[in-house]
Amino acid sequence: MTENQYDRDAAVAYARKWAFGRNPEYYDFSGLGGDCTNFASQCIFAGAKTMNFTPTFGWYYKSLNDRSPSWTGVEFLYNFLTGNNGVGPYGEETEPDKLQIGDIIQLGRATGDFYHSPVVVAVRNGRIFIAAHTNDAFNRPLSSYNFQRVRGIHILGVRRD
Repeated sequence: MTENQYDRDAAVAYARKWAFGRNPEYYDFSGLGGDCTNFASQCIFAGAKTMNFTPTFGWYYKSLNDRSPSWTGVEFLYNFLTGNNGVGPYGEETEPDKLQIGDIIQLGRATGDFYHSPVVVAVRNGRIFIAAHTNDAFNRPLSSYNFQRVRGIHILGVRRD
């Protein structure tokens, strides 16, 4: 297995291109609970260029009916990225002020239930700006969201076979 850098610029370029549209290669989950984590996964894939096809616990998308839970599920994406020891992107939970472009931020309720996975597209003067689907956004200030909890996922790299 080889270690590769995560292409943060490619992830942000993808976010810019598709923030207000839908890539026809992927199903739009807006009517099925939201498209935010699907969009975040697409952005990560643009920067990682590698999926992990491990059944159930991997991170991949082939079609609406052939995808991993981590491709579209907030908690499953977190678990995959922070626990992945195999092929594909991997990362660690970090404070939002340590995030870089192409990283993921997750918003949650006071109960600890995380429900939204925007992509960091800019960090300026200590302020984070995001791209997201469901409520489509690009370069939206994180501070404009209403949330009780927040966690960051810093992508450390990508492993390939």
